[in-house]
Amino acid sequence: MLGPVSSTPTRVMIADDQDLIRAGFRLILDAQDGIEVVGEAADGLSCVELARALRPDVCLVDVRMPKLDGLEVTRLLAGPGATHPTQVVVVTSFDQDDYLNVALRNGACGFLLKDATPALLIEAVRAAARGDALVSPAVTVRLLKQLEERVSAPANGTVVAEASLSARELEVARLVAVGRTNQEISDELCLSLSTVKTHLGHIHHKLGVRNRVEVAAWAWANGTVRTGP
Repeated sequence: MLGPVSSTPTRVMIADDQDLIRAGFRLILDAQDGIEVVGEAADGLSCVELARALRPDVCLVDVRMPKLDGLEVTRLLAGPGATHPTQVVVVTSFDQDDYLNVALRNGACGFLLKDATPALLIEAVRAAARGDALVSPAVTVRLLKQLEERVSAPANGTVVAEASLSARELEVARLVAVGRTNQEISDELCLSLSTVKTHLGHIHHKLGVRNRVEVAAWAWANGTVRTGP
């Protein structure tokens, strides 16, 4: 099961300089109920222009593209200065930590390798549309280890104490760290979805992090996952 399908289709745009990749992704996604591919781009500049015109819910963006690379595309479409922020999932053949880190810093909500299964591609799109994040399992553990030192020991040399989060926020952070989606957290803690999102916003602000992956890294680094029931 890939989760409930919204009555309003998730509008997706695909940006990749390889025709076969775009065609393959379109074939997979258009076959799914509740997902509609609304545009394609073969280079980064066209992707930004088309995304701003079409305003899709989710953009699948390759890293290495002509005219503008996918990391800069991500910054322009999903970064802090984006006028109409779009959910961006970076999809690449290159399993490189620097790509992953820059993509997340630039606002990506997902990072997939091109050898991912069709099911994982579909779930990444659905997760992005929900406001969740999905990173290829092949890189998740390595990412958490890499982020652990940076998140648990910020540049000012202080460690963010668990006491800075409320008990409920700690519960939410713990569930994020073990891979729960917002809806699953809502169900498990008997909270409304909007309340879960509010808690996540507070967590991001208090910890000084920008996405769920960094929340997870903080939770593992600080022992939060091993505390509580």
